[in-house]
Amino acid sequence: MEVQTFGTLLRAYAAVTRQLNAELTADHGLTISDYEVLLRLARAPESRMRRVDLAEQVLLTASGVTRLLDGLERDGFVERGSCDTDRRVVYAVLTDAGLAKLREASESHLAQIDAFFAARFDDDELGELRLLLTRLAEDEPAACEPVA
Repeated sequence: MEVQTFGTLLRAYAAVTRQLNAELTADHGLTISDYEVLLRLARAPESRMRRVDLAEQVLLTASGVTRLLDGLERDGFVERGSCDTDRRVVYAVLTDAGLAKLREASESHLAQIDAFFAARFDDDELGELRLLLTRLAEDEPAACEPVA
């Protein structure tokens, strides 16, 4: 039973992310991973994070986050920052253009998330689903609230 539940959870995750990623990419030219990086940077102190910490938070390898940040840097949404006390440390810093892109994308992306779930669950079911999934992610910080 547990293995079947786990398989269902993985298929559900893949279906949700596939649809929302396609919509976000079509509407704003961002992947869900791009969006998450911009969101985490927007919430970080001074809109900057060490690249290694960012990789850990978005569940990417160091090389994976480097490739993702390279694209965001080319688009002008993120820039590299240095550390005054340790030259080995490199920061990812959100630019004004990156914050503007995040705000632009957030409105439709959050509406698409709402629509995806509202089409499948009523309010009571969503509350129950949230409680069940929260138990699986008890040690993980929530990072999905919209940016003002």
